[in-house]
Amino acid sequence: MAVNRVPVLKRCRSLGLDPIYLGIDKKSNRELKRANRKVSEYGLQLREKQKAKFIYGVLEKPFRNYYKKADRMQGQTGANLMTLLECRLDNVVFRMGLARTRKEARQIVDHKHVLVNGKQVNIPSYLVKVGDVVEIKEKCKGSQRYKDILEVTGGRLVPEWIEADQEALKGTIKEYPTREMIDVPVNEVLIVELYSK
Repeated sequence: MAVNRVPVLKRCRSLGLDPIYLGIDKKSNRELKRANRKVSEYGLQLREKQKAKFIYGVLEKPFRNYYKKADRMQGQTGANLMTLLECRLDNVVFRMGLARTRKEARQIVDHKHVLVNGKQVNIPSYLVKVGDVVEIKEKCKGSQRYKDILEVTGGRLVPEWIEADQEALKGTIKEYPTREMIDVPVNEVLIVELYSK
């Protein structure tokens, strides 16, 4: 499996991204020394795509597949793309506050701790649907790991499209998120322009 091993804060600096969007509350003390070069239109589009891929932890090929799927759906391609990324199981676990970061959420799903509608799912890219119930397995609920996670994520706001019960470590998908509900600092219009060339 391909893994991006670039240090997170370094990558955040290069993309001009606040680490808080990844669930990391550290700040980098270093300033990025960037020459005052004018960035081309292609450069801006590429940066937005890299930002989205980095935030959601998706590699190039699956990301392109999400774009193709979003293009076939009704409505605006950019908004559809963001909805698809937001509906990934690892992202839903992160949004419900059951993981500190999306990487940790991905690991929780990989380790078979997550049930969707009572069935074990260990595919981080699994797309949840409206009405799906996502919960942590009964035997994992008592573990110290989830107590520690809830201490950290207890104050985090759960988006309105998810109904989360953090005490029971479960949540229900009420509706598909619209672009207004997604607080990710990505300009998806530039991604669409990049791929539609």
